[in-house]
Amino acid sequence: MTKRTKITLLTGAGMSAESGISTFRDAGGLWEKYPVQQVASHEGWLADPGLVTEFYNARRAELIKTEPNDGHRLVAALERDYDVTVITQNVDNLHERAGSSEVIHLHGELMKMCSSRDVDDPRYHVTLTADNCRVEPGTLAADGSLLRPFIVFFGESVPMISIAADKAAEADIFIIIGTSLNVYPAAGLVHYVRPGVPVYLIDPKPVAAPRGVSVTQISKGASEGMRELIEVLTKGCR
Repeated sequence: MTKRTKITLLTGAGMSAESGISTFRDAGGLWEKYPVQQVASHEGWLADPGLVTEFYNARRAELIKTEPNDGHRLVAALERDYDVTVITQNVDNLHERAGSSEVIHLHGELMKMCSSRDVDDPRYHVTLTADNCRVEPGTLAADGSLLRPFIVFFGESVPMISIAADKAAEADIFIIIGTSLNVYPAAGLVHYVRPGVPVYLIDPKPVAAPRGVSVTQISKGASEGMRELIEVLTKGCR
C-alpha cells in the first residue's frame, strides 16, 4: 500500500471570513466592540459570567446561520488524495460541516460548553445543536459549577498545542490559511515543520514569515487561494 502524503493545515480567522463570521482583530472586528478582557478572559468570566455567556450565545446565533465557504470545502476535498489534518485557531465548526474529518481546535469550540471548575474534563462537556444553542446565564454543569463556554480564554493554556505540534512535524506539506502568524503558541507551529517541507501561506494581506522559514505566499482569499494551490499540487504530482 502506497503511503499517502500528509498535509497539515493551520487556519485562522481569514478562513471563515468569506462565510461572514466576524473576525476579532481586523478593523471593525469584535475586539473593537467588546473589550477582550471583558468577554475572553478568566477575570472577565469571574466578574460577569452572565455577560460572557450572552456574548457567546450571540456568536452561536451568528454561526448557525452561516455556511462553509468554498475554501472550507476545498480543504475537505483534499482528503480524497491526501492524509489531511486541520489545525484551526477558529472556534466555529465550519471545517467539520464542510466534511473535514480530523480537526484540532486550538482555542476551543463555540458549540460546546464545559465545567467552569474543570474546563478540560470531558465528563462535563455539553455539545449544543443548531436548534438548541442558547445557554441561559446561571445554568450549571453536571459537577455543580457554572456552565461556561468551551473557549480557551486569554491567559489560559492551550491543551491541544502539543498534539498540533506533532501533526506539524509529521507534515509532508504544510499549509497556512487566513492567519497573521501573530498569535502564539499557534504561530510557532511552523517551526515544527521539518526542513525541506514546502510551506504555503494563503492570505490576501502581506504576512511576515517567521525567521528561518521559507514560505510561498498566495496573496488571495481562502477560496481563491485554495483553488490556486490545488492546481500547484496537482501539477507537482504529474
